[in-house]
Amino acid sequence: MDASRIRAGRRGAVAVVLVCAAVLGGGCSSPAAKARKDGPPTAQAALPMAADDLQDQYQKVIKDVLRSVVQIQAGPSLGSGVIYGDKGHIVTNAHVIGSEKTFRVTTARSEDPLTATLVYSYPEQDLAVIKLDKAPAGLHPAVFGDSDKVEVGQIVLAMGSPLGLASSVTQGIVSATGRTVSEPGGDGSPGATIPNMVQTSAAINPGNSGGALVNLNSQVIGIPTLGATDPGMQGGAAPGIGFAIPASMVRTVAGQIIATGKVTDSGRAALGVTVRTVVDEGYRPAGAAVVTVQRGGPAAKAGLEAGDVITRLGDSPVDTATELAAVLAGKKPGEKVTVTYERSDSRHRAEVTLGEQ
Repeated sequence: MDASRIRAGRRGAVAVVLVCAAVLGGGCSSPAAKARKDGPPTAQAALPMAADDLQDQYQKVIKDVLRSVVQIQAGPSLGSGVIYGDKGHIVTNAHVIGSEKTFRVTTARSEDPLTATLVYSYPEQDLAVIKLDKAPAGLHPAVFGDSDKVEVGQIVLAMGSPLGLASSVTQGIVSATGRTVSEPGGDGSPGATIPNMVQTSAAINPGNSGGALVNLNSQVIGIPTLGATDPGMQGGAAPGIGFAIPASMVRTVAGQIIATGKVTDSGRAALGVTVRTVVDEGYRPAGAAVVTVQRGGPAAKAGLEAGDVITRLGDSPVDTATELAAVLAGKKPGEKVTVTYERSDSRHRAEVTLGEQ
């Protein structure tokens, strides 16, 4: 899997890897699990009352929510999804479905996979909605909570199909909020820079993408999307670092898709350019070079042209295309910013009123 970065200040970075839209289909088994099943029974120590109460709460949440989490097969890949509303809609990650248009969906109660069709994919926020062709009776839509009220330290459960193991649950806490994370493209997804993500210590493994991050009130507070890798470990997993798209953004995007068939009001700021990273003579990143300028867009109105190299947006330095996307992710449409750029070895500044992506 390809790696990307989460910004931590300008220089500090942690590599981030997409949590699987690319688990190959097929059965999965665990020799260790079989050994435990066939081995002798073991006695369990009695749990303290407080732990016993927490265990009961976990089991209640799992019973309430797991039936709303589905497994999605998109071509050869497997991922997860969450039932949204009572009409057969399912919300998932755009990178889970890739470029596919039709899918096979396994619900908690379906003996055989159900067929589903793409409604709309919005890669800019890594969200998509698909719809069951024939929604069966007894679907249980998930309840989405208020992600704006999420606090660090809250206990959460991650539900999905890691490594193709349907209806799996891991637990952890909310580690941080408000993270801006850049994910790579590939497998039909162009990648995205996503603001305000929820960081969690709950294990996010390949196949969890598109599933549910749930609080102890049985409310979905996020859609698990990314797990992290450590560059110092040759791309090995960085345990306890995962990211979820907040429920508030999921409701905004999914609601628009279901109502209109597309995203009509993203709330994401845009310059109206496509860019690529350029390097200096020492092969160090040196800015975001403008490749194309949208006709009549914000950058065009401010006088930017193809070939200009953007080096700063407002007070934030820009060394790469990813950094430009990350800075824009923290802005709002209609906001005025100063763009610093280089043209023909001369430095220029322009005030730009940001548009909407």
